[in-house]
Amino acid sequence: MTKSVSRFSVIGIAIAGALACASPAAATKIERVVSPGGIEAWLVREPAVPLIAMDFAMEGGANQDPADKPGTGHMTASMLDEGAGSLDSRAFQERMDRSAIELGFRVQRDDFRGSLRVLRDRTDEGFELLRLALNEPRFDADAIERTREQMLTALRRETTSPNDIATRLWWRTAFPDHPYGRPLNGTLESVPAISRDDLKAYTGRIFARDKLKIGVVGDIDAATLAPLLDKVFGALPAKGNRVAVPPARMDAAGRKLYVDLKVPQAVLSFGGTGIARKDPDFFPAFILNHIMGGGSFSSRLYKEVREKRGLVYGVYTYLLPLDAAPLLMGNTQTRADKADETLDLIQAEIKKLLESGPTAEELEKAKSYLKGAYALNFDTSAKIAGQLVQIQLDDLGMDYIDRRNGLIDKVTLDDINRVAKRVFDGGILVTVVGRAQDAPAKKEGG
Repeated sequence: MTKSVSRFSVIGIAIAGALACASPAAATKIERVVSPGGIEAWLVREPAVPLIAMDFAMEGGANQDPADKPGTGHMTASMLDEGAGSLDSRAFQERMDRSAIELGFRVQRDDFRGSLRVLRDRTDEGFELLRLALNEPRFDADAIERTREQMLTALRRETTSPNDIATRLWWRTAFPDHPYGRPLNGTLESVPAISRDDLKAYTGRIFARDKLKIGVVGDIDAATLAPLLDKVFGALPAKGNRVAVPPARMDAAGRKLYVDLKVPQAVLSFGGTGIARKDPDFFPAFILNHIMGGGSFSSRLYKEVREKRGLVYGVYTYLLPLDAAPLLMGNTQTRADKADETLDLIQAEIKKLLESGPTAEELEKAKSYLKGAYALNFDTSAKIAGQLVQIQLDDLGMDYIDRRNGLIDKVTLDDINRVAKRVFDGGILVTVVGRAQDAPAKKEGG
């Protein structure tokens, strides 16, 4: 969960103005900084704006939740700025507000992420509050109960949300006996059972230096940053105590699950096997996804389902290269009585790509777009910091930004056709929520 200080919207505009015209390479001259204690970070100096943006990630996210208590990592992330050290929740929040400091924490399936945004002249205060949050969280009873009720309120809303119902059903069906099958934010049954001891045990498993990745952008030099890294992260254990997460094989490919819900719009969630980030075929898969559904207004799905037939407002697909199960996912919404027609069109386009592949023109347009659009990931300090962390998590190397366009250029139509068979041959799992009133609940089809 991320909590923001509104002052940073103004600063964000200044950052965007300073960086908007910079190419990725120009905006990201990366320095490797190693602290006296051996903690490594990637730094991009940007003296033009008086802000320091730091992102970090530690391996082990929701996949480290106890099997019977999903949502533990999510609650932990929500609690870290609810008091630490000698500061209770109110005092901690007041100190953040006085200095316009933004701290954010969130849990993902494979990692736990955090961020700091602080003005240059409040650097020491910002890094100190982050140190307290990571090393001395209080997990006070009143804050736990307040956070628990917020989580339960959100979960109750999800019980009537077609998007949430479709998503939860998809993951539960795809990975029934794996951590990926459990919801990140828990369940109405699990959240009441999460205790203070569970939160402390969770941080004890994953808050460590051995799987820590850090990216920093802003008006700070290596000599100033290095001791601050030790200040924040130096007291964490050298190694975590993470539970091993086994590789996951997606079950139920080829199945369609229907849930009847009386809403005007039906939600379709679908997905199948993808390509791992370090796989040599990742970039062919990346381009294939863009052509099929990732390319917004230019994608085949958008043209066939939206432009030609007007069945949806939007339809999209994306690659999700999870550590234990790389996936290709998609989503759309349509009139309840048009759900089957929409799904048939989506599957027909997938079949066309599998059998015939894209055209040479589609390939060249996709390459051009994906190379040009990459600069949008570097138009603010916060985005650059996030990219630095992600490149480290994916183990792509410090020169990846310079190599990326060349990797895209090398992809051929033969590569795309080969990868299409890898991705689509296994079929997709589909969940549809919001059927017409006479549709049977939880109907299965094949």
